[in-house]
Amino acid sequence: MNLAELGVFLRSRRARIRPGEVGLPGGPRRRVPGLRRDEVANLAGASVDYYTELERGRGAQPSAQMLAALARALRLDSDERAHLFHLAGRPVPPPHGHLAHVQPAMLDLLGRLTGTPAQIITDLHETLVQNPLAVALLGAHPRGGGFEASFAYRWFTDPAARAVYPPEDHQHQSEAFAADLRAALGRRGRDRHAEELVARLRRLSTEFEELWVRGDVAVRRRDSKRIVHPEVGVLDLDCLTLLSEDGRQRLLWFVPRAGTDAADRLRLLEVVGSQELGSTR
Repeated sequence: MNLAELGVFLRSRRARIRPGEVGLPGGPRRRVPGLRRDEVANLAGASVDYYTELERGRGAQPSAQMLAALARALRLDSDERAHLFHLAGRPVPPPHGHLAHVQPAMLDLLGRLTGTPAQIITDLHETLVQNPLAVALLGAHPRGGGFEASFAYRWFTDPAARAVYPPEDHQHQSEAFAADLRAALGRRGRDRHAEELVARLRRLSTEFEELWVRGDVAVRRRDSKRIVHPEVGVLDLDCLTLLSEDGRQRLLWFVPRAGTDAADRLRLLEVVGSQELGSTR
């Protein structure tokens, strides 16, 4: 661990990012190049005091979760991100799970989708990053690791996960998850994590096993969904997908389905989400 060098590296990465690149207003009176410390802290979900101590080379060893959040806030590429973890004395996370590296270009696109729910997930349905409207619509993704980070895994093993869809839509969603996971497994080749996830699902879920042996395969590129929200009701949405070049990550965004009242419900959701966020501060 080299906290002094870590602080130098953080300062250098902060100085090169322009506010507009991360969805922040610029303004003519900025006194520092790049982002301010408070802006990086806010983007990473850290306190300003904590981030300031990191830049000064002080304080405790940052967690893997904090390092991943800083890498995303500073738009680090894979080499820079690995260097950040090395300086902090942490192992670089594997390319799966909620700490997986997110391509800066995808983060940039996510930051521009401010008026619609959007999130970045892996092809194993592990949520990596959400915008505020996606959190308001779907809830915050779990912070823990393991197979439970995959919504597809929770779908077949935790009945509570299914509350997001009306019961009459569950069969379609189950079929889509199973076919999509088969496509992911084939694309990844000999990927131990993906293989173990599927093997465990086959042991734990009779429903998944029955769907798996059917052999259906289909990448989930676009879908129509009815999302059940406890306060604004059922939203009829189209879910659109942008795949990364290797197919392992996806940017999802949700738009109102034509001929429904989903647009009104999304506007109400934006108000509800802002109120809930304010109540937690």
